[in-house]
Amino acid sequence: MKRGYLFVFLAASMWGTLGIFAKYLDGFGLTPFTMVFYRVFFALLLLAIYLRLRGIGFALERSRLRFYALYGFFSIFLFYTLYFYTVTISSVSFAVLLLYTAPVYSIILGRLVFNEPLRREKIAALFMVMLGVVLVNWGDMQFSTKALVFGLLTGLTYALYGVLAKFAVRDDEPEKALFYTLLFGMFYLMPFADFSVPSGAVPYLFALAFFPTFLGYILYNHALKEIEVSRASIVATIEPVVAITLAFLLFGETLTPEQLIGAVLIIGGSMLVHLKEKEKPEETVIEEVLEEVH
Repeated sequence: MKRGYLFVFLAASMWGTLGIFAKYLDGFGLTPFTMVFYRVFFALLLLAIYLRLRGIGFALERSRLRFYALYGFFSIFLFYTLYFYTVTISSVSFAVLLLYTAPVYSIILGRLVFNEPLRREKIAALFMVMLGVVLVNWGDMQFSTKALVFGLLTGLTYALYGVLAKFAVRDDEPEKALFYTLLFGMFYLMPFADFSVPSGAVPYLFALAFFPTFLGYILYNHALKEIEVSRASIVATIEPVVAITLAFLLFGETLTPEQLIGAVLIIGGSMLVHLKEKEKPEETVIEEVLEEVH
């Protein structure tokens, strides 16, 4: 087995811990804004060290600042905050499954922005994901309408993350693109974050920045040097499985039979989109590095 597949599996497993850390930090009374701010802050420090060691400069054209200001707003401020907030008002399982409605939005945005064709497998994936969302919420009164709305918005911002990433890495190295996206995101978060946090929460905040953010990204980046993006994307769908499993083991969260079927449909729809992707030439691989990164 190629080492790249192992790296993707490890990266996706790291991303699967996002909701777990959010639940633990919610127990300390931290708001989603505060959780995300410190996640971004510590990740920026780690990434700055990594860039320095790799010899990648921080220089950026002034004309690119406006783009990264927009990218940071949607992909860090909105995406991360919406996801963490959905976790705190519902459950890890619920939040991560609605996050994986992103392929629906990606198909629509791909058509509108990049004029990508609507193939049969994409239409099938759309119906699978939408039916899955219905089943996930079938007869379950513990999830409010607010949780459903914010969960679906998380999927939308996750899809926007990928679309904007395609524009970001056309002119900048992926690591530099991530650095400036996080930097602008942190600026948006500062007015809403509480800088005074319990000492017991600090290790969880640092772990949140290190494992699913910094380490997950680095592992995935290295994996794409050895395997195709389309294959990596399929392996990465292990993320919600890891998240749901950890939620069951740590918090006792469970899914009804209808919800399990819905989960399979949502994850299956995401896999179907990636499975039918045509193999891309080597030079286009790097353009998709950020698309699957949280």
